[in-house]
Amino acid sequence: MITLTDSAMAAVNRFMTSLDKPVAGLRIRVEGGGCSGLKYSLKLEEAGSDGDQSVDCGGITLLVDETSAPLLTGVTMDFVESMEGSGFTFTNPNASNSCGCGKSFAC
Repeated sequence: MITLTDSAMAAVNRFMTSLDKPVAGLRIRVEGGGCSGLKYSLKLEEAGSDGDQSVDCGGITLLVDETSAPLLTGVTMDFVESMEGSGFTFTNPNASNSCGCGKSFAC
């Protein structure tokens, strides 16, 4: 369903180990918003929700709700660090259009 690059896995692991509470996984959700109509939302969760798909990505559990799952099929998530800033980027083969920042898209 979703592929995390080595850089993304390392970044998620850093965030997970910096918390003082247990983490069940990283929730990846698609929501309305952003400059192209849909945007990605990331949140570390203490527990999953009913109906979640649980995906193991190299030891990191991804939690994906039923609505977001079809929009995330084939997506690659990366973590990029540059002089201009750092953050997660997404390559989504389902997107018919995306913005320049790589954080929102349209289908």
